[in-house]
Amino acid sequence: MIIKVSSIFPADRETVFQKLQEIETLRYICSPLATFTPLGDNLKWNAGAIFRFDLTACGLKFGMHTINVKRFDIDKILTHEHNKNVPVWNHYITLEKHGKNMTKYTDIVDVRAGWKTPFIWLWANVFYRHRQRKWRELL
Repeated sequence: MIIKVSSIFPADRETVFQKLQEIETLRYICSPLATFTPLGDNLKWNAGAIFRFDLTACGLKFGMHTINVKRFDIDKILTHEHNKNVPVWNHYITLEKHGKNMTKYTDIVDVRAGWKTPFIWLWANVFYRHRQRKWRELL
């Protein structure tokens, strides 16, 4: 099932992209609904990188969450993610110029988790709206 959420951010694409490269941005925009604790030292977001995090969502431990970065540039970010509860969590982020010093930010997420998919989809809709609200606060 697909989740698609877009927002207009009060910053240019370059600023948003720069913030996307910081692990602290991920931690801030996900909090308090989810926490990602790195399991390793390599925290440089770039194509080919693989990250493993200890994932907690809504206070429940979900174990290791793996993020495989397929593409990471200002035009498109693509990650293939998974954990023991959600075997497919493919996340696309696009950044589009929207007027002067504004960016249209879009999250598109494909989740597949068998019988749990509708429940994960509902949670993910809330989660990505929360993330974009936190993005606006950050910027």
